[in-house]
Amino acid sequence: MADIQCEMPEYNPPSEEIKTILESCKIVAVVGISPKPERDSHKVAKYLKDNAYRIVPVNPGQKEILGEKCCPNLKAIPFPVDIVDIFRKPEAIPPIVDDAIEIGAKVVWMQLGIAHNRAADKAREAGLAVVMNRCIKIEHMNMLNP
Repeated sequence: MADIQCEMPEYNPPSEEIKTILESCKIVAVVGISPKPERDSHKVAKYLKDNAYRIVPVNPGQKEILGEKCCPNLKAIPFPVDIVDIFRKPEAIPPIVDDAIEIGAKVVWMQLGIAHNRAADKAREAGLAVVMNRCIKIEHMNMLNP
């Protein structure tokens, strides 16, 4: 079995582009969200919801998180999403990116500590913006709620 090493992002958009993403993209699918309030994925989703974003929890093991109906995967979401915010291990990223491309998402956002350069290249080739190894909550707080 090959070791999955933590990659460093080969490219991230400049701060101005990230700010534009945060200002214009308001529907966020949170892949790998936990129902546990102490988990980062839960805290980030709650922050986004509290800051006028529509969140879509994506977790096949849950029915509802933060008062929102959970979807088992991206393809099960019955409306378009802007950002696919990923809280999963690097080896789980490629099929999530494939689904993000298929559903017509605008942005793939890999949370702090997560990067997958091959999947990111594929997403960018399909016309999606990609942010890796950044926390959407921290970026929002720094850029839009200083």
